[in-house]
Amino acid sequence: MAEKKVILIGSGVAALATAIRLQNQNFNVHVYESSSDAGGKISEFYQKGYRFDRGPSLFTMPQFITELFKISGKEVSDYFEYERKGVVCNYFYEDGTEFTAYGDQKKFAIEASKVFDVKPTTILDYFASSKKKYDLTSSLFLEQSLHKLSTFLSGDTLKALANMHALDIHDTLHKVNSRMYQDPKLIQFFDRFATYNGSSPYNTPGIMSMIPHLEQYFGTFFPKGGMYSIAKSLYHLAKDLGVNFNFNTTVDEIVVKEKIVAGIKTSTEFVEADIVISNMDIVPTYRKLMPNQKSPEKILKQPRSSSALIFYWGIKKRFPQLDLHNIFFAKDYQKEFDFIFKKKNVSDDPTVYINISSKNKFDDAPDGCENWFVMINVPANQGQDWELIIEKSRKKILGKLSRILKTNIESLIETEDILDPIRIENTTQSYQGSLYGASSNNKYAAFLRHPNFSRNIQNLYFCGGSVHPGGGIPLCLLSGKIVSELIKKSNPL
Repeated sequence: MAEKKVILIGSGVAALATAIRLQNQNFNVHVYESSSDAGGKISEFYQKGYRFDRGPSLFTMPQFITELFKISGKEVSDYFEYERKGVVCNYFYEDGTEFTAYGDQKKFAIEASKVFDVKPTTILDYFASSKKKYDLTSSLFLEQSLHKLSTFLSGDTLKALANMHALDIHDTLHKVNSRMYQDPKLIQFFDRFATYNGSSPYNTPGIMSMIPHLEQYFGTFFPKGGMYSIAKSLYHLAKDLGVNFNFNTTVDEIVVKEKIVAGIKTSTEFVEADIVISNMDIVPTYRKLMPNQKSPEKILKQPRSSSALIFYWGIKKRFPQLDLHNIFFAKDYQKEFDFIFKKKNVSDDPTVYINISSKNKFDDAPDGCENWFVMINVPANQGQDWELIIEKSRKKILGKLSRILKTNIESLIETEDILDPIRIENTTQSYQGSLYGASSNNKYAAFLRHPNFSRNIQNLYFCGGSVHPGGGIPLCLLSGKIVSELIKKSNPL
């Protein structure tokens, strides 16, 4: 039997993972990418002797990447290297409190007991609860399609249902954390994990308290070539397996004939395919590539997750009190999220995240300098005055960092670039510049995400952060696994 031809639209990590899996299943895989490089949101750039990772900065659950090399019969070390971090993140509060979050759970608990009003056993109990939530739900919510009946007829589903009371679905993350802890600063620490899927701790369900488990149990890591090396290594693996890449080629249409996908159209040609998979955000996939097809309006009109405003600063000084990941908390956390999700604006005291890859990859900055990736959470783009927001936010960020670090930060900036929601949308096709597709400020959010397949068009599939199971590198990699398994079941070779 002749190989079935698969076309992937886009080359983000979800598409790369899907391509690798399908090529291993003897499909003939072709990737079409509008830019000149693979990686999607994961990219890099150089400026005046500094290297910056432009997109995601946190690397967890490397097993989802190493699995791709294992199933391909390749040595991961030939393509990709990474190291586990002993320190997950350094935290700074306005009252002068500083907290080092260690990767080891017991060490974390002991340090937390010194800094906050909490017993080590309370912290460890929380981590145990996080693990239980993850173990009960990962196979159901993350590793299989939520939109297939067979998923709900499994023993894992019955086990999860029997333990529904332990999942905290009906409480918010903030309520769960407030029930566990008395110290407001510690509650704020655990509330921030809502930002990992672009939601608010005051709205997202308490089941999201499983997220700390991903850091404290599986660990956080640094890719030795920087975050872009993740995409680069997967691209080289896919190439070595025989995946065909077409760069600088924009797909204009997904061609459908009699409710069966037929291929794609570019500006120059029609390309026939047996299967088409879109790694583009689900909204522009329907609006731009299939304007004449029936679209799931309820799904497409869901509120978006938060976006980001990022300043890339070359800093001509080293700060020994900072590590790879650093958080400078807002004084009023609820106000910050009210501004993002209710007022669609940015508060005058945003929480600031700084990633400094030169802490681990020394040549990312000149000697005696650091490359700062400085980010705040902002609302998705709905026509706000971003020039004004950027100007005001920059001043507030510089004031906050200068005050806490007791240094005039602006005087140390020798190069700068900026990424805002409009630029995110224009460069990555992420609708409204949202980082995680639809928001998770709803206990039914997981079920409301678009499935990884089309209910109306045969042989049309979807992967990436805007569809099930969600955004972030680990979930995007899992979406690739889900799609490849769905295709394998529907198209036996």
